[in-house]
Amino acid sequence: MIREDVLAGLPVRTALPALERALDGHGAAVLCAPPGTGKTTLVPLALAERGARVVVAEPRRIAARAAAKRMAWLLGEKVGGRVGYTVRGERAVGRGTVVEVVTTGVLLQRLQRDQELAGVDVVILDECHERHLDADTVAAFLLDVREALRPELRLVAASATTDAAGWARLLGDAPVVEAEGVAHPVEVVWAPPARPVRPPHGMRVDPALLAHVASVVRRALAEREGDVLCFLPGVGEIARVSGLLSGVDAEVLQVHGRAPAAVQDAVLAGSAAGRRVVLATSVAESSLTVPGVRIVVDSGLAREPRTDHARGIGSLTTVRASQAAARQRAGRAGRQAPGAVYRCWSQAEDGRLPRFPAPEIQVADLTAFALQAACWGDPDASGLALLDPPPGGAMAAARSVLAAIGAVDASGRATDRGARMARLGLHPRLARALIDGAPEVGTRRAAEVVALLSEELPREYGDDLTAAWRSARGGGDTYGARWRAEAGRLARAAEAGGGPGVVHPAPGDSGVGMPGAAGQPAQPAAPAFGTRGPGRGPEGVHLSDDAVAGFVTALAFPERVARARGDAAYLMASGTGAELGEGSRLRSAPWLAVAVADRPAHSASARVRLAAVVDEDTARTAASHLLSRGEEVHWEGGDVVARRVERLGAVELSVRPLKEPGPGLVRDALLEGLRREGLGLLAWPRDAEGLRQRLAFLHRVLGAPWPDVSDGALLDRSGEWLEPELSRARRRTDLARIDAGQALQRLLPWASGDAVRLGELAPERIEVPSGSRIRVDYTGEQPVLAVKLQELFGLSTTPAVAGVPVLVHLLSPAGRPAAVTADLASFWRDGYRSVRAELRGRYPKHPWPEDPSTAEPTRGVKR
Repeated sequence: MIREDVLAGLPVRTALPALERALDGHGAAVLCAPPGTGKTTLVPLALAERGARVVVAEPRRIAARAAAKRMAWLLGEKVGGRVGYTVRGERAVGRGTVVEVVTTGVLLQRLQRDQELAGVDVVILDECHERHLDADTVAAFLLDVREALRPELRLVAASATTDAAGWARLLGDAPVVEAEGVAHPVEVVWAPPARPVRPPHGMRVDPALLAHVASVVRRALAEREGDVLCFLPGVGEIARVSGLLSGVDAEVLQVHGRAPAAVQDAVLAGSAAGRRVVLATSVAESSLTVPGVRIVVDSGLAREPRTDHARGIGSLTTVRASQAAARQRAGRAGRQAPGAVYRCWSQAEDGRLPRFPAPEIQVADLTAFALQAACWGDPDASGLALLDPPPGGAMAAARSVLAAIGAVDASGRATDRGARMARLGLHPRLARALIDGAPEVGTRRAAEVVALLSEELPREYGDDLTAAWRSARGGGDTYGARWRAEAGRLARAAEAGGGPGVVHPAPGDSGVGMPGAAGQPAQPAAPAFGTRGPGRGPEGVHLSDDAVAGFVTALAFPERVARARGDAAYLMASGTGAELGEGSRLRSAPWLAVAVADRPAHSASARVRLAAVVDEDTARTAASHLLSRGEEVHWEGGDVVARRVERLGAVELSVRPLKEPGPGLVRDALLEGLRREGLGLLAWPRDAEGLRQRLAFLHRVLGAPWPDVSDGALLDRSGEWLEPELSRARRRTDLARIDAGQALQRLLPWASGDAVRLGELAPERIEVPSGSRIRVDYTGEQPVLAVKLQELFGLSTTPAVAGVPVLVHLLSPAGRPAAVTADLASFWRDGYRSVRAELRGRYPKHPWPEDPSTAEPTRGVKR
């Protein structure tokens, strides 16, 4: 029986009847219950008391262990009895277990092996508001199971702050059950920094903000009673603030996903003596009650994954926490008594925060998700019930990676090799490194390196993976203990053929596809690149740590093998530049396999966070699918450059001059030069420029069939007007010999017969009354005729071309502008008198008649 004294204090008990009715009637429900109401601990026990076997899925290991221990305590038992838990590498479940708490990752693996979830009656997806990718995937798979295999399986989506309407729609218009929260008020104290701080940038947080957070913690300790729970974005920030709090009259504790289980348990158990300051990441937002906490200090920051799919670089980035996360955090202060939350931002900023955190499916690397979908039998995930569909570009990038490592076939379906990768409980890249690396370097050593790559290393380990490996091996720190356990799990799983460690697949169960799905599991695809490295013997016994670490890392990230191209600067096979930090011991390495990198906004190069030294042979072996040899002819340095190049992706391995490049390649290079430097590379004598201007005028005024002769249009039609001259050219000097005017003649509308009217519609010159033939200037919007005033005597109508009056520039006898008109008759009548008065004294030898409209035109002086 559940402890009655505790049961009376859990408000969610009032919602149990409505929840049970919803599950009985609809089979699914959305449970909205504020923090501290008992939704995580009481609801599973209450459902189990009705005879159901319940699985509770939590987003984090710390939450799964804590929830299981709390429920076991409510029953007066130890974990492993009626309540148990399973997380990666750890299991406490007995034969009598009726409530099992698992991480969403463990449940995802279990569904791939046993789609029916035999023996499970209810699945509760806790903290679904966090929108982790594994949780969204589990929900989609469970809905498939309900529809195709087990309509009696009941589902509950539970959270304190979630999009209840969205989840209700996803669960088939399921009822929404709400529980009233404990009436413990939480006072909000706005505590923004006194001076502006720089916004978060990548993984960087302004030290001034961290100093402010530490000062707010001190202020809260002085102003209020109770323990303090302070939310920070990551382990590094927790360590920094912990250092800034030295000397405070309280015990300073750190809680995060990498903290040892014993430390996490101690924090959750509370302390009988003295005050505590618990510095925590978002793991403490939900599913956990930290005893004694009456004060929350919220930095307002969180970490989310981001992926640059074009460069193949994924990393965590620091963002502003959402309003939902802020409410969850504030709720920690009011779970047991009235409390207060100190928010390190202003009330005005609060309204601009996003309502919910960004769903991981929209921002994260989808390679693991794509493999799970392929193993489920839905390679493009189009048939999965998801709150947000996966972005097309991210899925395409994911499928490309899976195809390269042999995890999916040409149709996108999982191969046997891909199914084995999925069962390892690793990112597919790391699974590939373990599977292909173990035969070459030994299972244990490959597993140790993959374990290093599977989670963020302590900062003090540095950026040299081999050095970090040695530190983990010999160190007695908490990370080293966890790393050794994970390495052991991976080694056992690799030797067993890819089992997940604590839960093994049934004999002969490939885990591929839904029962009854169309099609059969695909045959294994051949690995897209080999794993034989030079000089590697059985189990890689003679290989150095550097060789092993580099080889395994290159297998996981082949497009990130990088060649040095300057002081601490590298070029990765993907084409992205990379730079090492100051003081890195890797700076002298000619080649690296980059494991972790991030690219700051507005930066062309990525920053290397973790890498291993490799040689060129290892890079060639691991990234052999990127190896190419061919002729390259392009425009470089102002001329055609032809060479034979061997490349590893974007990295040039060898270059030799090419004496006889193919004509087509040369032609493309010349066109590239014209696009870069312009059509000025051709010869443009005055007649050619004039023809182009006349054609541009006719195209603007009359349109088709007169051609567009802008730079872009001429380059697009280069095959029409520059052949055969372009096919004969080989270098820049050949372009300079091409007469552009003669070539342009080919674009005239000969087929329609309009070409013969060019001189009529847009004459090169116009004959004026004096008999002179004056060139027309077509460079402006309106054609211009610049002529001496005396040569137009007697002309009363303005000349026109293609129906457009020319703009007449009337010149003095010295050829200087005297007047401009588009209406000669008006000028002779109104404007000529003033021009005559001004110029006749300056040019007395030239005629200046009273009536120019009837005077005889002349080119010279008076007779």
